Amino acid sequence: MVNTMLVCQTIIRWLLRLFAATRPEPVEVEPGTVINIWSPSSGPTNENKKPALVFLHGFGFDGILTWALQIPAFAKHYSVYVPDLLFFGGSVTDRPERTPAFQAECVGKALRKLGVERCTVVGFSYGGAVGFEMGRLFPGMVESLVLTGSVMEFTESIRRDGLGRIGYETWAEFMLPETVEGVRSLLGNIIYDLPWLPNRLLKDALEVLFEHRKERAQLLDALFVGDNDVAKTASYCSQEINFIWGEEDRLIDIQEGYDRIKLLYGKATLKSIKKAGHLVQVERPYIYNRILKDLLLSLHRGG
Repeated sequence: MVNTMLVCQTIIRWLLRLFAATRPEPVEVEPGTVINIWSPSSGPTNENKKPALVFLHGFGFDGILTWALQIPAFAKHYSVYVPDLLFFGGSVTDRPERTPAFQAECVGKALRKLGVERCTVVGFSYGGAVGFEMGRLFPGMVESLVLTGSVMEFTESIRRDGLGRIGYETWAEFMLPETVEGVRSLLGNIIYDLPWLPNRLLKDALEVLFEHRKERAQLLDALFVGDNDVAKTASYCSQEINFIWGEEDRLIDIQEGYDRIKLLYGKATLKSIKKAGHLVQVERPYIYNRILKDLLLSLHRGG
């Protein structure tokens, strides 16, 4: 029987090739480590071409599924790069490291191999933490950061409070479902107003979207830091950070974003979107894209 999720993925990728001129490009960072990046078909950006825009996905889906509604909206004016983080999509490693910093190191090196010299990084959820680490490790490459439903670091209090709101014992139990009802719960907690979905589609999603379970559980174990590390992490920031948040986000409360703005001393802004949960760029793509376009125009005009 045909897997409907695989069919949807194939159609989305075909449409993005056709209308956004993007293609997958596996980049060997080092022997045993490959980062798959959806890149402009025209090749690397330079100062005479469009500015580079890098979209980093979260923990639930790969790059294309996370950013399918943004790629065609920005491809006309930006060279759009959409990496699959390690153990998502076509990206793998035989190295034991599982931290956001290692993800960031691999993505940054892969982008350099594609000729990206300067870029703005847009990170969603887990990808936001990876994006912040990219800014720390590659300050000459990352000009600015846009974090969507995300913070620079995921603290123990974020872990504890988020689990309390969604009613789970561990993030691995929630983010790596093993049943159809687990997939429905995942979607219901990250989407503000989840429409009815047939069990067949959820079963197909379960079969396709949750590979590399052992490695992904290790990624979650390496994600969270102590609450006392927040101020120190903020001091590492050399870029302007702009937050975009769904006001009904149950995973990471919007107050976390406001708290980070205080720590960043004028180097951050926050835009909120009503009637949207954690997956705000999928739930409210028109509003999200408009906010992001305005932010990017401001950044490239120098504020």
